[in-house]
Amino acid sequence: MRTTGARRSLAWLLVAWCLTRLVLLLFVLKVYVFPGPDVTSDVSVIYQGWYDVLRTGTFPQDDVTWQYPPAAALAILSPGLLPFLPYATAFFVLVCVTDLAVLALLAYAGRRPGRSLRGAWVWVAGVPLLGPTVYARYDVMVTAVAVAALLAGARHPRAMGVLAAFGALLKVWPAMLLLAARRPASWVSALVTGIAVTGVFALVMPGAFAFLTFQRDRGTEVESLGALVFHVARHFGWEGEVRLNYGSIEFLGPYVSEVSTGALFLTGAAFGWLVLWRLLARHFEEHTVADAAFVAVLMFTTTSRVISPQYMVWLVGLAAVCLYFPGSRMRLPVGLVLVACFVTVLEFPLYFASVVASDGLGLTLLFLRNGLLVAAALLAARALWRATVPRTVPAAVPAQPTTRSDETPVSTT
Repeated sequence: MRTTGARRSLAWLLVAWCLTRLVLLLFVLKVYVFPGPDVTSDVSVIYQGWYDVLRTGTFPQDDVTWQYPPAAALAILSPGLLPFLPYATAFFVLVCVTDLAVLALLAYAGRRPGRSLRGAWVWVAGVPLLGPTVYARYDVMVTAVAVAALLAGARHPRAMGVLAAFGALLKVWPAMLLLAARRPASWVSALVTGIAVTGVFALVMPGAFAFLTFQRDRGTEVESLGALVFHVARHFGWEGEVRLNYGSIEFLGPYVSEVSTGALFLTGAAFGWLVLWRLLARHFEEHTVADAAFVAVLMFTTTSRVISPQYMVWLVGLAAVCLYFPGSRMRLPVGLVLVACFVTVLEFPLYFASVVASDGLGLTLLFLRNGLLVAAALLAARALWRATVPRTVPAAVPAQPTTRSDETPVSTT
């Protein structure tokens, strides 16, 4: 009966994945037009432009929109594997195949004794909640590497280190997967992989580290937590403007640098909390590595100067791995993140014009989405701390003497 039930569950998983991903493909291929801005232009214009430069053996050193580590070049060049398709179509197909690979990993792992298929269901349901944007960016590819790293962590610490380092060279954030790794093999393999891959890119392709300057110079993006200050301030006479800057729609004007600095301070505070947690944590279980990775990425996403819609797929992937472990403490934060994914597709691309205009609808959606992320981050951090950091043991109370019936004191020692 258990085998039959598992097969039936897997069949429903596959059916749900096929139906939802067919809808996503129909939107990105423009068989049907999704309301709002064209989210596929990043692939057909920006990615394809980078592809033409990268094929010459150099990075886009003069393009401020190139803000990615060197291994991101592999994702941008990957449509060359399907030369019989136009660039954008090949990219969408490869993202879809990668999406299916993540489902296969979660479903295969979830059938093991003591594991759960809930993680696979989180992936199947969470990705389409983000709308067609999720297929028009390369973040699904990065998330696939991160999911594979976490699933490998328990049995193959070296493989986890290799995958986490490679993921970090695709888009930095997978480096946080190593936060709770306890075996030195994970850190050593990550260090060796990072040095080796970075060295190859530095030697072979000029401009491998140009992204550091471009990333440093970013401002406050209109969907970020800090941007809420300016969305409200515009109704009280703030004289700044909203403009395309460094590849995203950002606020420019008075006090923007101060708010951006404040966001960096919050990110630094989050990092400090994570370091303190790592020093004090004592109770590690099999799901702790995944829980800690989810908390870390959630905190850094929430406090970032930029919260692009595709960032949410990182959280969906990590949430899926958390719930693959039945003992994970992250169920409520995962639920909040999934709701935030749905609100995200409403604020971008569906009602992005309202967000840019800072009108009532735009403000409501941003306060709701960012509020959900803040709540999820606080609840997740609290759950992680309580599950892993021992409480202070009260000082022992001195033993009190007992008395016989004749009230003669007798020492308990």
